[in-house]
Amino acid sequence: MLRALVERFRSLFSELAKFGTVGFISLGIDLLVFNLVLLALPDKPLTAKVCSTVVSATNAFLLNRHWSFKHRTRTSLRREYGLFVGLNAVGLSISLLCLFVSHYVLGFESRLADNIAANGVGLVLGTTFRFWSYRKFVWAAPAEVEEAEYDGDPVAHVVLEDVRDGRLRRR
Repeated sequence: MLRALVERFRSLFSELAKFGTVGFISLGIDLLVFNLVLLALPDKPLTAKVCSTVVSATNAFLLNRHWSFKHRTRTSLRREYGLFVGLNAVGLSISLLCLFVSHYVLGFESRLADNIAANGVGLVLGTTFRFWSYRKFVWAAPAEVEEAEYDGDPVAHVVLEDVRDGRLRRR
């Protein structure tokens, strides 16, 4: 039982590390685009955040699909991208809400305050939501196999172990 728990944690950590790397790259893209749009449109922080999120989310989708979660269940590109966009809209809403409250409700209108609200607090909350939702809805392991593994089925455990380490790819 302990071994299975360690394996599960190792798999989760591997996904989290890859997801974090993709997130770090996407954060760089997000920050760059956000600040470039703010230079062009200094009074439009919400517009800047929408633009930066669209660009960085597209990058994140491609990298997560082909690297972070490549070992998980594959469905159609249309379904995966549709869910990804929908869930990113929720993540964007979290960032926008943080930015809106900071900028318009609390009156913190400096570029530093906008960055802290959108790319600090909003980023942490939105990223937590995205990691959970991608694993749960976009690239999920089949529920039947995970349930069987949880119930102690050794075949399900081996199948998921092979999927997690990349020896078996589900489509």
